[in-house]
Amino acid sequence: MTDKEIFQKIMELKNRGLPVCLATIVEAVGSTPREVGAKMLVCVDGTLYGSVGGGCGEDQVRSAALRCLLATKKPELLEVRLTDDLGTKGGDVCGGTMRIFVEPM
Repeated sequence: MTDKEIFQKIMELKNRGLPVCLATIVEAVGSTPREVGAKMLVCVDGTLYGSVGGGCGEDQVRSAALRCLLATKKPELLEVRLTDDLGTKGGDVCGGTMRIFVEPM
């Protein structure tokens, strides 16, 4: 999704009264599935729009976003290491590291 589409979706969801969290890759080191600036929305029901890379790493981001929406109500900077350890949990890995800023909208 483009930035414009992401922000249109944020407005649509907010107008429907649905809490949503925005996850944005702010740093990518080494081989990563997406580049800095990639965005993903996480709705309170777990629905995703956009992507920050897929697989187990994206599951970590979804969990952080839901924690942000349902518990802390505060932004979080998440570090996702795409290592072989993560790959053994059910996905391919790239070997790099991403920092993803997760913030409630």
